[in-house]
Amino acid sequence: MKEILTERLLLHELHDNDHEFIFKLVNSPRWLGFIGDRNIRTLEDAITYVKKIIDNPQVRYWTVRQRTDAQPVGIITLVKRDYLDYYDIGFAFLAEYTGKGYSFEATTSILDALPEQVMMDKLLAITTEDNSRSIRLLEKLGFSYEGILNEGGKTYVKYALSSDRAEIGKLTRSFFSLFDNTSGEPDLRRIFKMCTSSAGIIKQTGRHSEIYSLESFVEPRRKILTDGTLQQFTEFEIDHETKITGNIAQRYSKFRKKGLMHGNVFEGSGHKLFHFVKNGDGWKIAHVVWEDGDHNA
Repeated sequence: MKEILTERLLLHELHDNDHEFIFKLVNSPRWLGFIGDRNIRTLEDAITYVKKIIDNPQVRYWTVRQRTDAQPVGIITLVKRDYLDYYDIGFAFLAEYTGKGYSFEATTSILDALPEQVMMDKLLAITTEDNSRSIRLLEKLGFSYEGILNEGGKTYVKYALSSDRAEIGKLTRSFFSLFDNTSGEPDLRRIFKMCTSSAGIIKQTGRHSEIYSLESFVEPRRKILTDGTLQQFTEFEIDHETKITGNIAQRYSKFRKKGLMHGNVFEGSGHKLFHFVKNGDGWKIAHVVWEDGDHNA
């Protein structure tokens, strides 16, 4: 987890030379208003602050940069606080980089990379009641409201992401990423590790259903993703709703996709319904049903 790449961002663990950016971030209006004054008045203060974070085994910060120009835009934090039973994840971005989906993209990449010993039963997040932007992001990430927390004379709202919900989210995103050929030939063999051996996939077009086994689903897609028919293709979830009951679950996903079909720009959207079961190896995909929406080419 030293360095993580996403479609638009580069995340790396906090370095000593990130102090100028940290100085700017912790003195920004949103940080001061929602997180609090850290009394960082000089660059020397920032150097000391950064070193304290790096040296604390209970704290990890990742600096988030744009891939296009390596410009730092925010941070993702992971902290084991004395007054919380589980790790607390947080995020903070400069105001000029909010509203671009960077916080969601960066936080999701960290969630997908966290080791099991960090997740344990759940992951927490706390924020102030008036920080509506952070609350909306937490809910989009799948966190659920857990209650009010009073600490250090301040009142916070506490949200939690269960390990089951986190694993299902990671599995779903991995399924969508299977078909990405923007960085080379995709490894579609991974689908057999994600799914049960008897998993079925159904494509619905109007009132017509195409029913596939894993093998019959993979082969035609391998062909068009590797023979030049469909290039620079990516497919990604934009909204979801997950319900878990015991060891079974379902996830309704809205998705978008884009690429070049026969050299022409292609964009589309649609809906997928995933069914999951939990066995000795964790959560697996049991069925997928999808229907494409309108597309432009």
